[in-house]
Amino acid sequence: MARATNSPASRKRRKKVLKYAKGYFGNKSKLFRYAKEAVQHAWQYAYRDRKKKKGEWRSLWIIRLNAACREAGISYSRFVEGLKAAGIGLDRKVLADIAVNDPKAFGALIEQSREALKAKASAKKS
Repeated sequence: MARATNSPASRKRRKKVLKYAKGYFGNKSKLFRYAKEAVQHAWQYAYRDRKKKKGEWRSLWIIRLNAACREAGISYSRFVEGLKAAGIGLDRKVLADIAVNDPKAFGALIEQSREALKAKASAKKS
């Protein structure tokens, strides 16, 4: 009996991997063995970095908030503590957007945060 190689399917599989590896440097875009490894690594990095991207954005928002808070004379951590005490549930993405695009509204948030911190401190004393 003749040897079956499953040629059409395996060729299609190899062409697909080489298509994904298009633009890679050297053998990684030309030879199946190296292209397959490079593509698998690329997919691992892509999966990992989709998760990492969320943390990087959060970090950027916190940096922006900290800069805006320092201009107003309060630290970021005290500002967030005051917002929590005031019952304001805005997330860091929205707060950073407000800080950049609407300084007047951000100033009002800082004042509310300060008042809540004062109330919290006076409640602690008594």
